[in-house]
Amino acid sequence: FMVTPYEEYVAVAEHLNRLTPGSYEKRSALFNSGAEAVENAIKIARAYTRKTAVVAFDHAYHGRTNLTMALTAKSMPYKSGFGPFAPEVYRAPMSYPYRDGLIDKEWATDGELAAERALTVIDKQIGAANLAAVIIEPIQGEGGFIVPSEGFLPTLAAWCRANDVVLIADEVQTGFCRTGRWFACEYEGVEPDLICTAKGIAGGLPLSAVTGRAELMDAVQPGGLGGTYGGNPIACAAAVAAIETMTDLKLADRALRIGEIITEVLGPLLGSVATVGELRGRGAMQAIEFVKPGTWEPNPAVAKAVAATCLAQGVLVLTCGTWGNIVRLLPPLVIGEELLRDGLEVLAEAIQQHS
Repeated sequence: FMVTPYEEYVAVAEHLNRLTPGSYEKRSALFNSGAEAVENAIKIARAYTRKTAVVAFDHAYHGRTNLTMALTAKSMPYKSGFGPFAPEVYRAPMSYPYRDGLIDKEWATDGELAAERALTVIDKQIGAANLAAVIIEPIQGEGGFIVPSEGFLPTLAAWCRANDVVLIADEVQTGFCRTGRWFACEYEGVEPDLICTAKGIAGGLPLSAVTGRAELMDAVQPGGLGGTYGGNPIACAAAVAAIETMTDLKLADRALRIGEIITEVLGPLLGSVATVGELRGRGAMQAIEFVKPGTWEPNPAVAKAVAATCLAQGVLVLTCGTWGNIVRLLPPLVIGEELLRDGLEVLAEAIQQHS
């Protein structure tokens, strides 16, 4: 707390400690934005380990502040012209099954092998003795809704535990039922040391959090974490109501149903439309990667044209990805099925139009 405690802050912390992965004792601290949560998670990891280096991954997005820009992989529009950036940030290869297949078929399907590739880079270029934290989005957001191969995250987590390295899960976009679980880490039973949340936490009001192992959170000196508006009472009240609503409406299950409908409507485009390389994601977090016909080469022109055609018909979609060749879908978890299908049909027609 900044000065004095209040009930709403405690209630949000209790919800987070109960809902986030991990059976260990937890603490939560509240902030304003996803980037602020990430920065504070790095501070906590450094205070606990007394080490400084941090590893993020190819295609990662973690925010727009100085430190989180350093963690973010993509230059335009997030980093270009804004340096110099925070030091002691390093990058490792991500498990990107669709594109890993271009290099090695086993990397595309074997998450443990893909993790070993990343861990070799980390070991050789940084060394565990210097590494405070590894931060990763369980499903990358801005990077292209990349779902790592099965086994990648657990292998990474096991290495971190064995080497006194803090594993930070950035669930700012994947958290709060979006993927069909409360948190995407749950799909493979990964229990991160620290987890960053925001976005869906408070129904649109500015709130974020770091939740993690008590011994890590308690390593920071009193007064070391804070901020004037962090965990403000109005946003906390909104978060309590949002979490209760997610529970009452079973929105994790609803996200799974949304994913089924997306696959049903857009799945037939795979193989029938030459520019559609892959449809991927989990739950209500899905994306389409566009390529040039007959190749794996990214096709950002089609993604941009599809988004523009959808917009002209009243449907909002976002492009993303390192090459800007991906259209991502993040429908509201409370969207009606008829409206969802209407929007998806507009999208499907736009994709066929620009094939």
